[in-house]
Amino acid sequence: MRELKFIVEKDDEGLGLRKLLKKRFGFSSRLLTKLSARKRVFLNGATLQGHMKPKSGDVIVAVLPEEKSFFPEADIPINVVYEDQDLLVIDKQPKVTVHPTRLHQDKTIANGLMRYMRVNKRSFKIRFVNRLDMDTSGLLIVGKNSNAQDNIVNQMQNHRVQKVYMALVHGIPERDGFTINLPIGRPDPESPVRSVLDEACGGKPSTTHVEVIERFSAGYALVKLRLETGRTHQIRVHLTHLGHPICGDALYGGESPGFIDRQALHACELSFLHPVTGERLNLTSPLPEDFLKAMDAVRLIGPDKL
Repeated sequence: MRELKFIVEKDDEGLGLRKLLKKRFGFSSRLLTKLSARKRVFLNGATLQGHMKPKSGDVIVAVLPEEKSFFPEADIPINVVYEDQDLLVIDKQPKVTVHPTRLHQDKTIANGLMRYMRVNKRSFKIRFVNRLDMDTSGLLIVGKNSNAQDNIVNQMQNHRVQKVYMALVHGIPERDGFTINLPIGRPDPESPVRSVLDEACGGKPSTTHVEVIERFSAGYALVKLRLETGRTHQIRVHLTHLGHPICGDALYGGESPGFIDRQALHACELSFLHPVTGERLNLTSPLPEDFLKAMDAVRLIGPDKL
């Protein structure tokens, strides 16, 4: 059970309960309504009524609802990068789906988290804040309560979360750095494939910043990508549109050259504000072994870099 406590300051006097909690913790309207209905906010140890006006020096405690997930367990490794009472950030391995779907009902990260909680005596509802495709590896945020999830999602919507990826792509970009600013949409609602699509036809604004890290004479490049928006398949669509599909990305034409059997895309950096403390968290994940082996293979094919 997560308790958030603070002492009312002089400049907080006169504020109603909802405004005060929103100011201090950034609670969503939905959570505020839930806390009020369940009488989970306390003033100096007593249940706080909506009409009360806290004064300087008062102690307010908000007890967040305790919720659980009910997925079956699976022995899926959970590689923890960061954990506290509000957040769990893991380094997701490739070839594992994040959440159960019709095609992948078990052996997902969610199933692995159920086992992780039992073994480590944790209890929380699994709330994935960001999503990674099955074949994408790297940093994945799990909110342990609705406040953490809502807060970071809000940061994402307001472009305050920095997301950086590494990809090994077909072809060699000429420029060292450039920005792709093209809308992305889903032409066929029955297909998972996205494409660059005019906004008039339903495309949503999408921006990806690209930096070329290394060029290989075999006809490949290692690129770093920073997202301003987070559309589904954004990186894959943008790179394919420019003629540089990700190695191993069969869905978007990036045929596997034989040295990696999944899309060579890795979420390597995340930076965001902690939902309770406001502290900036800067988290990193090294390139996984299969990605490094793919780069070694490229160097052997063409040892002389451009």
